[in-house]
Amino acid sequence: MKERFDLHLVDGTYELFRAYFAVPSSKNTQGAEVGATRGLLRTVHSLLRTPGVTHVACAFDHVIESFRNRLFDGYKTGEGLPPELTSQFELAERATRALGVVTWPMVEFEADDALATAAWRHGADERVGRVWLCTPDKDLTQCVRGDRIVLFDRQRKIVLDDAAVKVKFGVPPESIPDYLALVGDAADGIPGVPRWGARSAGQLLAHYEHLERIPLDATAWQVKVRGADALARSLKEHFEQALLYRTLATLRADVPLEESLDDLAWRGPSADLTTLCEEIGETALLERLE
Repeated sequence: MKERFDLHLVDGTYELFRAYFAVPSSKNTQGAEVGATRGLLRTVHSLLRTPGVTHVACAFDHVIESFRNRLFDGYKTGEGLPPELTSQFELAERATRALGVVTWPMVEFEADDALATAAWRHGADERVGRVWLCTPDKDLTQCVRGDRIVLFDRQRKIVLDDAAVKVKFGVPPESIPDYLALVGDAADGIPGVPRWGARSAGQLLAHYEHLERIPLDATAWQVKVRGADALARSLKEHFEQALLYRTLATLRADVPLEESLDDLAWRGPSADLTTLCEEIGETALLERLE
């Protein structure tokens, strides 16, 4: 039997945003802000030093907009983001590449789509013991499969497997896009269906699983829900919008990622790491590597 290994897929956009708000401001010799990139570099390096971490990839939103913006005008954009953060997008990608990590910068798709594609593709490989989606992003809970593909919040040390997703949201991973379509997702600009909330969506989807299976007549519901008549009317009136919202919330499994599973094996930092660390003033990391 071939030796099995785990695959760690990192949400680089989340890590960069978290570092921006958690790490003190820092500028390079040209006066450009680099603090978030320094924080990102440290946290990814910390992951690489963790025992058992052998195969790693990192995905970024190279730009905030994606194909979803063409489907819905209200979908999230980069408007309002601090320029000191957006100016570090490309630098952050350089940082993970310098660490020797396969890096996927997304333009047409989103970083979440790349992570979902990789999780589902490589999670089916018999050599992979477990896929760790390193992010707390609820959108990616739809990728969870049993205890083989799990969501991992590295900061809080919380692991969400299939059972934990059901406890947290009241629905299985496969119903998460339907759930987000009903309740909305403010972070992504998805408004949801009026009157529907987490409790009502969870109760109905736990039984019916998907939007199309929910009867539009509340008298046919096999689940008792408070305010059923008003909920059913709202769903009927906004059903087409709900289907669109589900499309927006559904992650793609067809992102054209060129790398094979073997390509994701971490073989150490690249020769560019020294130059980049000196450029952003992160010499302490170089000392730890030595």
